[in-house]
Amino acid sequence: MTGQPTAHAVHGYPHDALFYDSADDLVEVAMPFLTRGLEIGDAAVIAAGAAATRVLCDALDGDPRVHVLERGDVYNARTATAITTYRRLAEREDRAPGSRVRIVGEIDYGRTDRDRLEWQRYEAVINEALVGWPLSGMCIFDTARLPDTVLESASSTHQHLATRQGRQRNGRFVDPAEYLRSLPVPPDPLLDTAPRLWAKDVADFIGLRHAVAAELATVAAPRDLIDDFLLAVDEMTSNAVRHGLPPVSLRLWIGGDRIVCVIGDSGPGWDDPFAGYGPAHGEDLSRGGMGLWLARQLCDHVDIEHGDDGARVRLTTRLT
Repeated sequence: MTGQPTAHAVHGYPHDALFYDSADDLVEVAMPFLTRGLEIGDAAVIAAGAAATRVLCDALDGDPRVHVLERGDVYNARTATAITTYRRLAEREDRAPGSRVRIVGEIDYGRTDRDRLEWQRYEAVINEALVGWPLSGMCIFDTARLPDTVLESASSTHQHLATRQGRQRNGRFVDPAEYLRSLPVPPDPLLDTAPRLWAKDVADFIGLRHAVAAELATVAAPRDLIDDFLLAVDEMTSNAVRHGLPPVSLRLWIGGDRIVCVIGDSGPGWDDPFAGYGPAHGEDLSRGGMGLWLARQLCDHVDIEHGDDGARVRLTTRLT
């Protein structure tokens, strides 16, 4: 954890915030972003809620060159998956050489504070994770509907503001790494209860996997969900054994609405807040480095903590 984040400027992925409180505001700023792009050969994409999508499509008179994505297909997935979705979009879109894909996006921040925190992380992460990709983003925020915590976070995670007066530098922007380090790892009351399974010094990796699988087999949840969680646990335990310091421990909790696993080791961990939002070695998956990246796609929440007693990775998947 660092102290209070400070304003800081960086360069990279064009990632602007549009704060609007009326349909007129939205149209006046977002529509030129899309139409100017079309004029110079960029692709134009809308991935927003139903109301904003309808307003923009009406203003664009149903221009068939503008691609509309279902917001749920992009933002209801885990955050690492959303990043992968946009990278694949940049690869697939039919556009002129040297042009970009322009995206007007409206995140679904979910139902809970915990969900919102995950998407706050995402907004900071993509300043780094999408650098070098032919993408330009304009994130839209309905100030009449969204909570103050979301609006404050948006002010910290976008380097520029999209306004009626044009594109402007955002003086409240915070260096993404600093911002991510400032975010709390939220407590989970389930961890104050006795774990269903506790391996204090992992020596038999295969035996431990069977023990975790046996406990998860008692959970009334879709098989795919359980298999994904078990794979994430395998990956993080394997990482701790190979890269951490002994002893490696594992604790598993099964609650009424979620399953949680904490894997710990005595090593210093790593101080990279962007870790796991893409493969460690880029597109060359043969070099490994996929464990944390897979975990972020397979679990609803992945939290990393470091302390005097070592490093801990907490994996959480919702059952409801």
